[in-house]
Amino acid sequence: MSDSQRPSPSQYVGYLCGRTLPDSMQDWVRNDLVGPGASVRYVLRFMLPVAAVLALFLLIPGPIWIPLAMMALLLLPLLYFAVALMNIYRRHRLLSHGLDPDLVGEKAQRRADRTREDYERRHGRTEDQ
Repeated sequence: MSDSQRPSPSQYVGYLCGRTLPDSMQDWVRNDLVGPGASVRYVLRFMLPVAAVLALFLLIPGPIWIPLAMMALLLLPLLYFAVALMNIYRRHRLLSHGLDPDLVGEKAQRRADRTREDYERRHGRTEDQ
């Protein structure tokens, strides 16, 4: 991938905030949303800004476990919902960039197809069914 297809820093910040990148960067967007490490990037982009704000709880006086427990009470449900809504968000971003939203499930579908082919190769397929 050449440097001309990568977003500039201002485009990248806009992309992180939900803006659409130009069509010339669709390969970059596709790789970002469904390429290797896409899930990890999504979770980190979602959790790091929130964790930075919640770090202010560490300024509360008292035993350290109190602010850590308060942070955990907010971070754990947030992480749960972020992961639960990940595919919906990634499909939306693909669609907003003019890409096929079914790309999100492409890897799982290929794996299922390989498993089915392997099963049929090993056990054969009956014509009765």
